[in-house]
Amino acid sequence: MSNTNQVKVRQRVKIKMGQGEAEFVSFEGLHDNKEHVALIFNRADKRSAPKVRIHSECFTGDIFSSARCDCGQQLNEAVDKFNDESGIILYMRQEGRGIGLYNKLDAYKLQDTGIDTFEANHQLGFGHDERDYKSAGDMLKALAVKSVQLLTNNPKKVRGLEEQGIEVLKHMNTGAFVNPVNLDYLKAKIEKDGHTLAI
Repeated sequence: MSNTNQVKVRQRVKIKMGQGEAEFVSFEGLHDNKEHVALIFNRADKRSAPKVRIHSECFTGDIFSSARCDCGQQLNEAVDKFNDESGIILYMRQEGRGIGLYNKLDAYKLQDTGIDTFEANHQLGFGHDERDYKSAGDMLKALAVKSVQLLTNNPKKVRGLEEQGIEVLKHMNTGAFVNPVNLDYLKAKIEKDGHTLAI
């Protein structure tokens, strides 16, 4: 297993995105061997604590605009915000809170019977949340980032970074992207996972 000192930047490449541009950064030595990437927007002053969004991959929401979650809208919000200002998105390959795409679709099927997202994961034999934030912390360290302003509703992300030695100077909530399909899902995140989301 790799330690933090072995994590380093593998490649940097600038990519045009809509009306803006981001620098995509890949890494070597991440402990889970997944292809996580950082997207860096307009970061000129490397001395300041950047705004950061840790975004877990959501194939259904990010790509196909699924109404069952708010993931794609949160990602788009971060891209727009950081494109206008500055910031870093850590795009983590942790589909379905770390259970993978096929298992997430199985969980969706169970949710159709009336149970919530967390109970569905439990019925499939998974924990409440299978994600960890070691790789996120190591990515930031490889980018020479020691402190951040974190854009999230999830207090576990704050604690996860702090456990990796990254100082969270400020915690900012995302917008509330509510629709009739995802309302119960968002309520479960608040009631069972402590998300600081106003709906």
